[in-house]
Amino acid sequence: MQELIPPLIEQQICFAHRGARAHVRENTIDAFELAIRLGATGIESDTWITRDGSVVLDHDGVVKGRLRSKAIRQCDYSELPKWIPTLNEMYERVGNSQHISLDIKDLGSMESVVKIVESKGDPEKTWLCHPDLDFLEIWRKRQLSVNLVHSTRLKSLQKGPERHAARLRELGISTINMPFTDWNGGLVALFHRFNIYCFGWNLQFPEVIYTGLRMGLDGIFTDWPDRASDAVKKLHG
Repeated sequence: MQELIPPLIEQQICFAHRGARAHVRENTIDAFELAIRLGATGIESDTWITRDGSVVLDHDGVVKGRLRSKAIRQCDYSELPKWIPTLNEMYERVGNSQHISLDIKDLGSMESVVKIVESKGDPEKTWLCHPDLDFLEIWRKRQLSVNLVHSTRLKSLQKGPERHAARLRELGISTINMPFTDWNGGLVALFHRFNIYCFGWNLQFPEVIYTGLRMGLDGIFTDWPDRASDAVKKLHG
């Protein structure tokens, strides 16, 4: 069994990946509300911006039609399917007491996302993710109160994990997010030595979720918030 490693964060976060997508249609208000009822302590989604400036939550950023698909950024909000929610609507329906992880899929949405989070959300419980470290560095220099997350993979850390951890600390990027299969207890401990939070994604099965929590991951992403809630209860007796 994985050695129990303490997390860096006070309370590990169980993010519902695109809401409770194992049970209902992903990235919908129903999915987000169900995730909270099933015990998720965080919600994860992806941000895009419409032609008329609405920040919406969708994974692919494409509206599929009978004859052709159209990018969300080429549509007004009124043209989108009704199940695609805005970020504003998400806050109105589920509140801001839980953590929110947003993958900034459309770079043009970042400015509006930050404004909405600062007005309706809780910046300290907000985690904005992107794979481009240069993009994150630009936004860190704007003295944002939100957490910035570098989403990457172990094989992409060309100078090795220790140098990367030092670089994140230097830039003020609080968190690294990698697939669960890239993590082990030693690697978590390494990043924690640099005061960098460790997030892991694609934890689906109960034994995997439990292992990730014992490993000391500060946040996990799963399609099954109910399984994550059970694992947390098991871990803490």
